[in-house]
Amino acid sequence: MPPRRRTDPAVGRTALAAWQDGAAGRPEVTTAVRFTLEELAEVAPGHAVEVRVPPYGAVQAVEGPRHTRGTPPNVVETDPETWLGLVTGAVEWSEAVADGRISASGERSDISSLLPLQAARRRDR
Repeated sequence: MPPRRRTDPAVGRTALAAWQDGAAGRPEVTTAVRFTLEELAEVAPGHAVEVRVPPYGAVQAVEGPRHTRGTPPNVVETDPETWLGLVTGAVEWSEAVADGRISASGERSDISSLLPLQAARRRDR
């Protein structure tokens, strides 16, 4: 069963649109990051990879062995701007890894096949 959403999808999409328009303050960025992390966990349920976007949130996703103690073996960590760029398709995974905007460790940490997220794509208004 996927984790329960804490962010209303409509509110999350509105915050994400504000970020895409360059009009997002800290509250909107926080909401957009949390919404997209929740979306990732819904699209790829599991506990094999921990995706961290400090200081806004983290989620476990992707099928595989469940991690319960210590540092997870598969970790993806990035900043909020890079994360939102990845989930919207504005940033390419390979570029962000190459220039150090993503720290990805572990054999399952390449989540590029899950990005961009369908729910994060811009809709015509």
